[in-house]
Amino acid sequence: MAGRPEGVASAASTSFAIRGVGASRAATPSVAFGDISPSRGESVRAIVIVAETAADIASREALLDDAMGPMRRKKSSEKLRRGRRPSEGLAFVVRDAAGAVVGTVRLWDVRLGEGGPAALLLGPLAVDPALKNAGIGSALMRHALAEAARLGHAAILLVGDAPYYGRFGFSADKTGSLAMPGPYERHRLLALELVEGALDGAHGTVKAAGRKLKALPLTFAA
Repeated sequence: MAGRPEGVASAASTSFAIRGVGASRAATPSVAFGDISPSRGESVRAIVIVAETAADIASREALLDDAMGPMRRKKSSEKLRRGRRPSEGLAFVVRDAAGAVVGTVRLWDVRLGEGGPAALLLGPLAVDPALKNAGIGSALMRHALAEAARLGHAAILLVGDAPYYGRFGFSADKTGSLAMPGPYERHRLLALELVEGALDGAHGTVKAAGRKLKALPLTFAA
């Protein structure tokens, strides 16, 4: 799938409403991330998607541990993120009405093979387990894809379940000649072209290419 995915519109921040906790199903967000309308009688919680800040780090890490468990740090994708910063302008959190972080997604700069084309690696994507099935993950994905397209990126990769990510245009159709740097399930390496043909001929191991984290200054006791 090339070009901006259907149903995705770009915005610096996105606000919408979700059904109360425990709802089993949420309506699909509109193209411009309009309200997710609740059924009559159900409570509504305001939600906003904004750029991540340094103040969100502790809350984000706690959310990821809660949603994915400590083994998340041993995944192959983590090898491409370790010691790196997310791609410029592509780290987002979801805040509830009280300002608490209830969702997160980040995208990372990678290179497809030695000297290969640039791309993005998406993940991790996580939502507060208490708000499962409220439509937050889908809205967060669409916002992230829209911003990646707006910033001129050509392709996005991720490791995930095809039945879920297929709704956003991801598939394994063009990842057969690509590999992650460590153990992974090949059928779960998926990609989305934002520019038609961006992954034509791409091959080799995915490599980290993002901005490195600044090393903390050394301190010495007097």
